[in-house]
Amino acid sequence: MANEKRDYYETLGLGKGASDEEIKKAYRKLAKQYHPDVNPGNHKAEARFKEIGEAYEVLSDEEKKARYDQYGHAGVDPNFGAGGGGFGGFSGDIDLGDIFGSIFGGGRAQSRTAPQKGERVHTSVAIAFEEAAFGCEKNVDISRVESCDACAGSGAKPGTSPEKCANCNGTGVVTTQQRTILGVMQSTADCPVCRGRGKTIKEPCDKCRGQGMVRRRKTIGVKIPAGIDDEQTISVRGAGNAGRNGGSAGDLYVTVRVRPHDKFERDGTSVLFEMPISITQAALGTEAEVPTLDGAVRYAVPEGTQTGTTFRLRGKGIPSLHGGARGDQF
Repeated sequence: MANEKRDYYETLGLGKGASDEEIKKAYRKLAKQYHPDVNPGNHKAEARFKEIGEAYEVLSDEEKKARYDQYGHAGVDPNFGAGGGGFGGFSGDIDLGDIFGSIFGGGRAQSRTAPQKGERVHTSVAIAFEEAAFGCEKNVDISRVESCDACAGSGAKPGTSPEKCANCNGTGVVTTQQRTILGVMQSTADCPVCRGRGKTIKEPCDKCRGQGMVRRRKTIGVKIPAGIDDEQTISVRGAGNAGRNGGSAGDLYVTVRVRPHDKFERDGTSVLFEMPISITQAALGTEAEVPTLDGAVRYAVPEGTQTGTTFRLRGKGIPSLHGGARGDQF
């Protein structure tokens, strides 16, 4: 049941009322920590990763977040608000969907004839250290579900059309009644003839076999922002699986893998570089040529420099992912 789930804000380590930026930051930190690629074979970490993803999916969506804040888990349950209104004066005909809806905040199962958003698609892309620092555009190949172009998503053979189900009169559900000492109890279930779709297809489309959907390989251009770090995930809205019954398409989630650099290391927005010099250069001082992400620069190393001494090159680090000043090189 929904009330057995952990609070979404607690899952992300946040308090209720957290800002969008705080939610995004907490998600990225935890997703990186519990990602299956970082914890191979760790089923607890995998479960935690899924829990974090579920919490973020709700709290990052303005509409879902508002319902969750008001109703808790019941507000974002697929069954929320789909049922009737309650006991209604106990008039003799009792709708089980109404009763359970008033108790548990749900109702009848969501009709399959209603618009349904498509599912998310996940993939990853590898980029160079410099590409992560300054941003880039990459093409990713994915497999996703799309509307069948042969039948325009109807599922029916071209030249024909789906017909309204005679068994449920196009509603997708059938009602059964049972007389008890409390009166006539009635309940609803998916229509067994059309399987809840409200329509029947006499001549299915040959290409999609009546499903209205086909799976295709697709190349998607992804804009990767400057300052992105290893294992962070970006989303491309509407690039996931197609929705049904007029529902919007799902989103594409791309996890970025940043390849190590042969000279530099990264610490937040800072770039770290270790440079060897001779004892003579350290003792007498020297002008060294220091590699940076922007190209080599001349730097005056003072005389008497000790091993392990750290110098700062301001503004030669990584741009902030959320805007603001660029980091430094050390």
